[in-house]
Amino acid sequence: MEKVWLKNYPPGISEEINLDTFSSLKDLVEKSCKKYSSQPAFSNMGREMSFGELDQKSRYLAAYLQKVAGLVKGDRVALMMPNILQYPIGIAGVLRAGLVGVNVNPLYTPRELKHQLKDSGAKAIVIVENFAHTLAEVIEDTNVKIVITTQLGDLLGFPKSLLVNTVVKKVRKMVPDWNIPGSVTFKKALADGKWQTLEDVEVNHEDIAFLQYTGGTTGVSKGAMLTHRNLVANVEQSAAWLGKDSIGDTEIVITALPLYHIFALTANCLLFLSIGGKNILITDPRDFPGFVKELKKHRFTFISGVNTLFNALLHTPGFSEVDFGGLQVTLGGGMAVQGAVANHWKEVTGNTLVQAYGLTETSPAACINPIVEGAEFNGSIGLPIPSTEASIVDDDGNELGLGEIGEICIKGPQVMAGYWQQPEETDKVMLDGGWFRTGDMGRMDEKGFIFIEDRKKDMILVSGFNVYPNEIEAVAVEHEKILEAAAIGKADERSGEVVQLFVVKKDPSLTAEEVIEHCRKSLTGYKVPKEIIFRDDLPKTNVGKILRRELREDSPAQ
Repeated sequence: MEKVWLKNYPPGISEEINLDTFSSLKDLVEKSCKKYSSQPAFSNMGREMSFGELDQKSRYLAAYLQKVAGLVKGDRVALMMPNILQYPIGIAGVLRAGLVGVNVNPLYTPRELKHQLKDSGAKAIVIVENFAHTLAEVIEDTNVKIVITTQLGDLLGFPKSLLVNTVVKKVRKMVPDWNIPGSVTFKKALADGKWQTLEDVEVNHEDIAFLQYTGGTTGVSKGAMLTHRNLVANVEQSAAWLGKDSIGDTEIVITALPLYHIFALTANCLLFLSIGGKNILITDPRDFPGFVKELKKHRFTFISGVNTLFNALLHTPGFSEVDFGGLQVTLGGGMAVQGAVANHWKEVTGNTLVQAYGLTETSPAACINPIVEGAEFNGSIGLPIPSTEASIVDDDGNELGLGEIGEICIKGPQVMAGYWQQPEETDKVMLDGGWFRTGDMGRMDEKGFIFIEDRKKDMILVSGFNVYPNEIEAVAVEHEKILEAAAIGKADERSGEVVQLFVVKKDPSLTAEEVIEHCRKSLTGYKVPKEIIFRDDLPKTNVGKILRRELREDSPAQ
C-alpha cells in the first residue's frame, strides 16, 4: 500500500527514526540517570525520587539480583506491584542486570498468577505484601526461588512510611496473612546489594527486555517477547511524534494507568525517562476523588488514559477546578475513545483528547493522531507513526483498497519477536514480510487516517450485515442520561443476531424506550439495539477496557 499517510505528517516529523540513539533499554536508563541526575524522575504520595536516586537504588537492586540471588543474563524476574516508587526501581534494576522483566497484574487470581509464573519460567519476583498471599498459594508449583517483598509506603520516608504501612495493614486490613519462607524485604535487598559490585552485562537490541503478557480476555494469556529493539524503537517513535523540540526535561506526566500495562510502561515510564520528565505515579486511580485531589497539586503537561478513565474524571466533583494551563497532550488508547467523551474533555480542559492505537504486540504504539494546536477529535486512531507501515487486508491476507473494511496489519521495528514458547500462536498472527495481524477491523481513508471498526471477534452479524459495537456505544453515550454503554450480539432466530445494549445510567429516570429512540435517530434499523439492559456498572479490565466477553457470558438468553 502506498504510504499516503506521510503527506499528512505534521511539519517537522520525520518519516523514519534513528534506532541507534540507545543500544538497549539498559543504555537508556543509565544514560538518562546520569544526564538528569539532579532532576525529579518519579513522585508518589508526595515523595519525589530523583534520577540520581533511581540510578543508585536500581544499581543496588541489580547487584543483589546478580550477586546474591545468583541470576544470570536472560533469567526472568516478575514484578507485581501497583504504581509505587519501588516499581521503576524494579524495572531499572532488572534491565541493568541484563534480566527479563515479567510484568504481573497485582489483582491476578492464584490460577492466573500460577500460569504466568510457570509459563515465563520466572526465577524471582518483586511483590507488594498486599498480594503475597496469592503468591504463597502457588509458589511451590513455579520456578520462583527468590521472593522480594515490599510494603506500599516503604520508600516514602519516615514518619510517612510508618504511617502509610500501619494504616494499610492494621486499619484498612489490606494485607492478608501470608507466609513465604526465605523471602527478603525490598529494603534488605537494596542494603545487601549496596555492598556488591554490579557486573556490566552486554545487552543489545535483539535481547528480550520484557515478556509482556496479553490480557487473556480470549483465553490463556500469551507472553509477547518484546526485545530491547522493540521498546527502544517505540520510545523513539513516540518522542518523534510528540516533537522532540517541543518536549523536554520539564515535562510533568500523570501516570494513572498501571506500569505493568504496556501503554503506561512505554508511553509514560520509558518515554519520559528518556527525556528527563517527571512521572506522577497514581497508586489507586479508581479512587477518583483522591485522584482529582492529586491532580490539583501539579501543573502537569501530559496525561494518558483510556476512555472510561477520562469519562470518570469528567464526572468527579472538583475535576473542573484542576489547573489545565500546562496541559499539552492528552493521549487516549487501550480502547476506543468516544466522541462524546472527547468533546466533553475539550470543553473542560481546553485540550484535545488525542486518540492513539497500539497493542501489547506492538510495544504498543502503532498509530497516533497528529498532535497539533487547534486539532479536533476526528474519531480516527490516527496515522502510522514513523518507521511504521499499516495495511488493511481480507481474511486471506490480500490487501484491500482505501475505504474498504478489513483487518488492520502493522509492520515496523516495534512489532514483537513472537509469543514466548508458542510458535504456532506466533504463526497465526504473523504474515510474510514481518506483518502483524492485529485482529482489529478497520479502514484507511485517502489521507492515511485509519478508522477502527471493532475487534474481529466482537463484530455482530445481523441478517448478513456487519455491526460494530463501537459505533453503537458511541451513539448511545451521546444521550445526556447515559454514563456508559456496551453492545454485544445476542442470538436471534430470525436475523442470526441482534444488538443487545448494556447501559449505566447517569440519570435514574432513563428508560429503555428513550435509549432505543435515541439510537434510532443516528443508526440504521438493523443496528438499533433490540434489548436494553441496565446495570450499575460494566465489567472492565484492570486498565478500564470494557469486557464484552463477560457481558456475553452474563447476558440473558444467550
